[in-house]
Amino acid sequence: MYSESLLIAACTMVAVAMITAATLKAWQGWLALKARELESRKPDGEIGNPSGMARIEIADLKERIRKLEAIAAGVDL
Repeated sequence: MYSESLLIAACTMVAVAMITAATLKAWQGWLALKARELESRKPDGEIGNPSGMARIEIADLKERIRKLEAIAAGVDL
C-alpha cells in the first residue's frame, strides 16, 4: 500500500514537471515572438532630429495645457 501511494505521488510530480517545462518553453517562445514583432516595427534609422521631435512634443503639450486652462477659466475657444 505504501509503495503504491509513493508511485502515484512520483508519477504526479513527473507529470507536473513535464507540464511546467512545456509551459515555460511556450512562454519563452511567445516572448521571442513579441520581441521580433517589436524589432520589426522599429525603423532602421531615426528620421529627423530627436531634439526637434522633442520640441514638437513640448509645443503640443503647451498647447494642450493652454486649452485646459481656458476650459477651466470658462473661456470659449
